[in-house]
Amino acid sequence: KEGRKEGRKEGRKEIKPLSPEYGTDVAKIQCFLSLCVFEDVLEVLEVRTFNREHEINKKEHHTDKYSNHKLIVRRGQPYHIQISFNRPYNPEKDTFWIEYLIGRYPQQAKGTYIKVQLVEKLQSKEWGAKITHSDGQFVALNIMPAANCVVGKFRMYIAISTPIGILRTRRNPATDTYILFNPWCTEDLVYLDDEKQRQEYVLNDLGVIFYGDPENIRSRSWNYGQFEEGVLDACLYVMDRAELDLSGRWNPLKISRVGSAMINAKDDEGVIVGSWSNVYDYGVAPSAWTGSVDILLEYHSSREPVRYGQCWVFAGVFNTFLRCLGIPARVVTNFCSAHDNDANLQMDVFVDENGKVDSKLTKDSIWNYHCWNEAWMSRPELPVGFGGWQAVDSTPQENSDGMYRCGPASVQAIKHGHVCFPFDTPFVFAEVNSDVVYSKAMQNGVKLVQHVDKTQIGRLIVTKEEGTDKMKIITEQYKFQEGTEEERLALETALMYGVKKSIPQDVTSTLEVNMDFVVEDPTLGSDFNVTITFQNNTQSRYTATSYLSGNIVFYTGVSKNEFKNHSFNVTLEPMKAQTVEVLIKSSEYMSQLLEQASLHFFVTARVNETQKILAQQKSVALKIPQLLLKVPGEKVVGKDMAVIVEFTNPLKEDLNNVWVRLDGPGLLKPTSKLFREVPRNSTLTWEEKCLPKRAGLRKLIASLNCDALRHVYGELDINIQSAV
Repeated sequence: KEGRKEGRKEGRKEIKPLSPEYGTDVAKIQCFLSLCVFEDVLEVLEVRTFNREHEINKKEHHTDKYSNHKLIVRRGQPYHIQISFNRPYNPEKDTFWIEYLIGRYPQQAKGTYIKVQLVEKLQSKEWGAKITHSDGQFVALNIMPAANCVVGKFRMYIAISTPIGILRTRRNPATDTYILFNPWCTEDLVYLDDEKQRQEYVLNDLGVIFYGDPENIRSRSWNYGQFEEGVLDACLYVMDRAELDLSGRWNPLKISRVGSAMINAKDDEGVIVGSWSNVYDYGVAPSAWTGSVDILLEYHSSREPVRYGQCWVFAGVFNTFLRCLGIPARVVTNFCSAHDNDANLQMDVFVDENGKVDSKLTKDSIWNYHCWNEAWMSRPELPVGFGGWQAVDSTPQENSDGMYRCGPASVQAIKHGHVCFPFDTPFVFAEVNSDVVYSKAMQNGVKLVQHVDKTQIGRLIVTKEEGTDKMKIITEQYKFQEGTEEERLALETALMYGVKKSIPQDVTSTLEVNMDFVVEDPTLGSDFNVTITFQNNTQSRYTATSYLSGNIVFYTGVSKNEFKNHSFNVTLEPMKAQTVEVLIKSSEYMSQLLEQASLHFFVTARVNETQKILAQQKSVALKIPQLLLKVPGEKVVGKDMAVIVEFTNPLKEDLNNVWVRLDGPGLLKPTSKLFREVPRNSTLTWEEKCLPKRAGLRKLIASLNCDALRHVYGELDINIQSAV
């Protein structure tokens, strides 16, 4: 009190009250009192204000699209801050540093507590802060996060060394800093040296996912939405739920492997519940989703897995997760994708002595298509040349190290058959390059190889082309051209590393009779033909007992039921071809269709004179009608805009409980509407108002779903003009 009175008399600043933190430590109290009495002589350095240079930093770090008011930067690249002190900063007497903390128990050894010291020169490999300008009480700094630092949300403090100890700024959530992977930094494991690819695989928030079958490839747009409000926090929450140790979050390999497990809910209460049952009570049908945003935000808020997903949904959400954290990623579709159930690197199909498929013995399946992801990263633990694109798959198919996950598997290793490299390379190799072996199961238990199809699996592998919505064929990145010596060598190498067995010989290569069939391009609700062609290559006359089985199948190749069972005999004249047409009526398949309207045909024939079995199988997806989107009137930022969705029911039945979903990144948030009934041949119309927020090319995406009709989509590209 006396000191305060004297201070007022002499015009000095009022002495601050003694903080409780000093307790009963006499030395500290004496030091504090001496500072108070002589505050006009020695004033403690304190932080008054702190400027994060928010807009400049986010633009330089390619994070300006994130709808987040906090600072978001990328590792291995400096960012700017400004500090205002209570008095001029004197580098000869004053000492301060920056502290970053992440997690509950930050430790310097684990990289979760970082003390950023002032340095003369910044280096991307290590943390450092460099003063770029000092003017009185204002100090400008460049801070360098190490190129291998932990990725996540850090708490930030400024610490000052004083005679009374270390003074830190108070906890302020506004100064929290997100640090992400940096594909622009050569020292980062995810460095990508092509700017066009960085724009596509990191910064593009809209994508195209391809599906269907090789003869009828379809596409649908997907809103990845990695920059939407709340999505970054949701992606970090996914890692928290995975209980991935913070010290491992610097490594894109670990994060992508953990992500492949967490995106599905199979064994860890992850993001999405998978369902292939065609029954989606208490959830959303997989085909109804138009993007990842709703799914991730719902998971973050509810803390419960979201229902339901299938492979393209898992891949779309996983792509959002990877791009949001800064790992370059893309969605890949493999047409005629094998599911090697017994890990012998081949698809085994068994037929009985009459040529019919033995479902009890046949456990492997061939998906019409399968979607997974590729993540770009270095693989320093592998030999040189196996970095780059890595296959990662979050669809729960097989167990890997105790969890349903797959990858990262080097695409280069897959191509060359080096299935000994982690992770799950044999499984992905089988998906794209295994042989289909048809064997006849005799009653005595003997299995005789009848035919080896070396070209059916992995017929076409595609992704979205950079900068456009077109399809880019990347089959050659996964496998050598079918039938070449290199392709056979890759298979032999895989078998050597994997199951160590010989390749089954194709006994049909010198067969006297060949058989193939084609399915007429069918539309949902129409009749169509399956045309089977036999070719007799000999001077002998043969007869064949043939069998066609038509099945309603999930796109995974799993059969629901048989809708067509047709037997016929054919006479094969010497050196001639014989064609047989089988009519498929809409009434036979319409009442039993599953959501993707996929039909699978299996044709077998037994040549009576030789007892040889011929076998072929193919899947076809029926053409489905589309939604029509219209935007009449002007399209200007800040002005109301009408979006009209139309759909005409083409079926010979009424549609009930029809859900229509509408999404438009930068235009409107995902919204949906229920139509109780859409009579046959009638048209539903839905008008929705929205307020464009950003100028430029944008996309509207819509889906329609009901029990009788799924996978109905529509989209529209529009150009939003800037406000005058």
